[in-house]
Amino acid sequence: MTQTPRDIETLIDLMARLPGLGPRSARRAVLAMLKKREALMAPLAQALATVALSARDCRLCGNIGTADLCAICADEARATGEICVVEDVADLWALERSRAFKGRYHILGGTLSALDGIGPDELRIPALADRIRTEHITEVILALNATVDGQTTAHYIADALGPTAVKITSLAQGVPIGGELDYLDDGTIGTALRARRGV
Repeated sequence: MTQTPRDIETLIDLMARLPGLGPRSARRAVLAMLKKREALMAPLAQALATVALSARDCRLCGNIGTADLCAICADEARATGEICVVEDVADLWALERSRAFKGRYHILGGTLSALDGIGPDELRIPALADRIRTEHITEVILALNATVDGQTTAHYIADALGPTAVKITSLAQGVPIGGELDYLDDGTIGTALRARRGV
């Protein structure tokens, strides 16, 4: 049996650490890149090297960019007084794809979790409070995942911001467009019933 060269095995091991890729998927991806070295592997290696040197966290919201302020925070048109609070960068990118929100964001960097020892100081909750004091914030939109930790974090933030005059809202939850009741879980149906509105 032929052994794989150590450099290639190292690449496969590193690729396997990526979310969504296990050892077999990583092996297939590396083989595909090796077959197209000039068209795929060389440009990918160059892009990885460039991003490794240039990427940095936005000092204001925590988004990823290439300057001290990300493009969203640097855009004065987005200073609407609304801040959408999300768990991580992937959530920000998902909301941006919708093109429905024109304000700015605040990335917490996770959620509160007593089991994992993650408290408010391990997240960017104090920085959010600072932004509310220093920027002209009129509304904080809590766009956290509908998990126990996400909801605990949302309640903590709402309580912490209670003394301020800022309006605190959260994303609507319930039956998705095109969703059939028979396929939805009990929690989603219950939330939809409690959040019902007039027709």
